[in-house]
Amino acid sequence: MGTIWTQKGLYRAAPYQNEADFEQAIAKVHAELFGPDRIYLPVKKKMGAKGGVQNIPDGYLIDLTGHHPRLYVLENELAAHDPLRHIAVQILQFSLSFESEGRGVKKILFAALQEQPHLLKQCDTYIVEHQFRNLDHLLEHLVFESPFAALVIIDELVDNLGTVLSEKFQFGVEVIELSRYESPTGEQAYTFEPFLADIVQDMPTVETNEIDTVVVPARADGMEPVFLGENRWYAIRIHGTMRPQIKHIAAYEVAPVSAITYVAPVKSIEPWKDTGKYVVNFAAPAEKIGPVPLVKNGRVKALQNLRYTTRARLLSAKTLDDIW
Repeated sequence: MGTIWTQKGLYRAAPYQNEADFEQAIAKVHAELFGPDRIYLPVKKKMGAKGGVQNIPDGYLIDLTGHHPRLYVLENELAAHDPLRHIAVQILQFSLSFESEGRGVKKILFAALQEQPHLLKQCDTYIVEHQFRNLDHLLEHLVFESPFAALVIIDELVDNLGTVLSEKFQFGVEVIELSRYESPTGEQAYTFEPFLADIVQDMPTVETNEIDTVVVPARADGMEPVFLGENRWYAIRIHGTMRPQIKHIAAYEVAPVSAITYVAPVKSIEPWKDTGKYVVNFAAPAEKIGPVPLVKNGRVKALQNLRYTTRARLLSAKTLDDIW
């Protein structure tokens, strides 16, 4: 975890004492950790059918950022507690309980919202703006119509946790690292990547669930032999919750081409060796498009990393400025 230098002095790693300590930190930073228009419910209630698989999640996250609300089941974990085995078992049980006893999950969410009037008001505003009939209709959509997804919050990433979980589950699993540091005077600081912040910044006018395409920067030494020759691309990072819905991959050829030139359908996205990254295998050879060029002095800069979009927007774009 290292050390953070500031003008006020050094902040050194301050490990969490236990899960309760960790959960207090999540509660403290949750607004910035999850972002606006997402409701954090740290409610611990047993879910699952009697006589079947039952367990207690660490909470829920209701995502109200677009027209299609989504629910995430939360698992908080400390890296010192053999997280890989424990998390995999917990998430599997969550998914089974969710499938077998959705009504119970819905009741848990309803009761939790009733206890917090300001969150209930936030839901009511969303309901009116997005034409849901009432809270019951909204919760019905979250539990029974949205795909199951899990969000793991951990103090320190270990063992390529995200990619290992993706091997085990077809549904989306997102992993966020929340580390804590402390100054000699006891002031605390936290480091984390906000939940899906890069996607929201990339595609502010597009629903997250509509994203179906990734665009990757490709150099000449990789474009011809790998993207076009092997019908695959590696090694890239993809959000765990995005992985199940990515159906296309496009190549942005770096300078001197500086344009998106090919797109291919995706057959599978699998962990790439032990790197914590993924390989995208194509369902068919890439087809030439466009090109969709970089605009000199335009709003969008040359791609340095993977970016998300939709196939429809990609194919209708004249320049990169039309995509992002």
